[in-house]
Amino acid sequence: MAKYRHNLPLLGKSLFLTDAGLETDMIFHKNLDLPNAAAFHLLRDRAATDAMMQYYRDFCKLAQDINVGFILETPTWRANPDWAASIGYSEDELAEAIRKSVKLMEQLRGEFETGNCPMVISGALGPRGDGYVPSKVMTAEEAEDYHSMPINVFKDTEVDLVTAFTLNYAEEAVGIARAARAAGLPAVISFTVETDGSLPTGQNLKDVIAAVDAATNKYPLYYMINCAHPTHFADVLASNEPWLKRIGAIRANASCKSHAELDESEVLDEGNPEEFGRQYVPLVKKLPNLRVIGGCCGTDIRHVREIAKNVLKT
Repeated sequence: MAKYRHNLPLLGKSLFLTDAGLETDMIFHKNLDLPNAAAFHLLRDRAATDAMMQYYRDFCKLAQDINVGFILETPTWRANPDWAASIGYSEDELAEAIRKSVKLMEQLRGEFETGNCPMVISGALGPRGDGYVPSKVMTAEEAEDYHSMPINVFKDTEVDLVTAFTLNYAEEAVGIARAARAAGLPAVISFTVETDGSLPTGQNLKDVIAAVDAATNKYPLYYMINCAHPTHFADVLASNEPWLKRIGAIRANASCKSHAELDESEVLDEGNPEEFGRQYVPLVKKLPNLRVIGGCCGTDIRHVREIAKNVLKT
């Protein structure tokens, strides 16, 4: 039985930390091979798994030291049938990798959770296509059917909720939310935005969130913005409109480059961790229901430590 699935501590008023840019950290800092940025592929190698676990332990220790909760995101952003098949996984092998990922998060929770540092296990999902470019666009019904595979594997594990990252159009988000509801799993939906604060489709965030809420009877626990620099979406959050209450998490990129520029870059743009941490402060002030803060591409423990230092003193 999942520990927090029916009583999520992150729905209270306390902020939770989460990790950073797992894939970019493993590739650029640990020099590991992640075909198609599939972190779950590291589980086939003991040394690579150990390196990934040390990455997680650094964040868990930070949360434990400052007495805040932590979201353990499984390394399964690419763990859906299309991406798995592209690197040679059968559906059965994919399911086993998902289960193994959850077991590792259980191990970390056993090592680090305290009364002041509850640790929630989230099953990470990613888009069927490219997170930066709307590709393999599906109807909501097609998306529900497609994403049911990993979600149903998560259902029978210790996962407390599922979180879908870097989505870039409404229908895929609707399908994931419906599949999660059918499996009895709480769900978080995260969209990525371009430098103008709009989704890669050109849709604005406010309208997309409204569309997903309308199609799912507000099933997502909350929404997240990830894989974009804080300066890309700060203006979008400038109003005091009610829809901002639906945003509960931020996981920003270290770089202020556009998605197209990042795709063409052969070196990691880590930005400035100190400045990055300070840039979270106005975001927190604009979002009354913000619950989870962490990083995305290009960020690592330094960035999240700076976020925590700046946000938790406000």
